[in-house]
Amino acid sequence: MSGEHVILLDDKNTPTGTLEKYAAHTRHTPLHLAFSCWLFNDRGQFLITRRSLAKKAWPGVWTNSVCGHPQQGESSAAAVVRRCRFELGVEIAGLTPVWADFRYRAVDPSGIVENEVCPVYAARMVGDLRPNAEEVMDSRWSELEEVLRGLEATPWAFSPWMVEQGSNALARSRLRDFCSR
Repeated sequence: MSGEHVILLDDKNTPTGTLEKYAAHTRHTPLHLAFSCWLFNDRGQFLITRRSLAKKAWPGVWTNSVCGHPQQGESSAAAVVRRCRFELGVEIAGLTPVWADFRYRAVDPSGIVENEVCPVYAARMVGDLRPNAEEVMDSRWSELEEVLRGLEATPWAFSPWMVEQGSNALARSRLRDFCSR
């Protein structure tokens, strides 16, 4: 998806401008707006995805279903819908906030920094999965409890943002509630 940017934020999370997405993600990534979404199927299973090797940060790492960056003038909810279509080829329903004020900073093995205010959502996937190979190299439907145990036992195997999200008691509770509906 060419031409994407990130919305830069100050220390009070107020937008201050934009920067091209790949130019923003460096060893000195400025704070910017993002989102994460945990997708579930009708059986309550969670879709875990493995990032493509073409990704600049954390290539090949297992993570939550979809992540991205809202564009200028786009709500986080609209950005989630857009990225679900682009990364996974799916529509979603029941988009629900899980952790509205999640913020993290992490450095991948190559030195690339993620520095994001990253609201977390849950949603139901509608239709068949058609992953974009430039974004997703693998995916698995899993029981949420198995994934949460895996995050505790082997955090190094997952993206740091997913580990933090899955380790937060309130976020875990909201994800459990969502997948049991």
